[in-house]
Amino acid sequence: MAVFFISDLHLGAGKTEIQLRAIEFLSQETPYGDALYILGDLFDYWIGDDAPTAEGLAIITALRRLADAGVTLYFLSGNRDFLVGQMFSQASGCQILPDPTIIDLYGVPTLLMHGDMLCTDDVAYQRARARLRRPAILRTYLALPKSWRHTIARGLRRQSQTHIQNQPLTIMDVNKTAVATALRVHGVKQLIHGHTHRPAVHHFSVDGHPRQRIVLGDWDHGKSVLTCTPEGFHFSDSRIPEPRFSHLQG
Repeated sequence: MAVFFISDLHLGAGKTEIQLRAIEFLSQETPYGDALYILGDLFDYWIGDDAPTAEGLAIITALRRLADAGVTLYFLSGNRDFLVGQMFSQASGCQILPDPTIIDLYGVPTLLMHGDMLCTDDVAYQRARARLRRPAILRTYLALPKSWRHTIARGLRRQSQTHIQNQPLTIMDVNKTAVATALRVHGVKQLIHGHTHRPAVHHFSVDGHPRQRIVLGDWDHGKSVLTCTPEGFHFSDSRIPEPRFSHLQG
């Protein structure tokens, strides 16, 4: 029994090595598990289910094989691929989850998020996020020709990269109060998320009770796979084993 969690692959043009590692992971390691959760930013950007990239089609094919082999697949969108929808779901075999989602992870109530909503100190990003996800804007964007959508997406990526380079690292991380509020509101002991590219296991208290936050790594810098079993969990990247940790008890 095993459940896998991954995020922040950022698949796209120029990511051939990561693409190959991802397909190898999906074909050689994940088939021995029960479920795979993808917590956002699988793709560098996604302009709509009607316009999958070559990289996207290759991953969809690998996911479909995994689903057909009996592994349950879940997809929770990130800030780069929030336009993933039902056509992707049907083609890949992934069940689309809302952000946030609560699961029972071997008896531990666990909150799953991409993580960007927790970065509340980055006010400019949160405003842009809310604006881009307005239904009217999404409808207008998806009605544009595919070539226009690609151009807009690439422009937004350049703007995002410039914004990140000009921000202090502390602003780009999650806000501790936002984390505590999320755990309190949802009544859970454990949170798993990606987005920040800072893999770690954080132990802290909320209202005097022990809580745990597990941060997934991106696929450029390691600790890219979180494997959970009834005995505990451990990080690894797709090639190099990492030390084992135990999950929150009680």
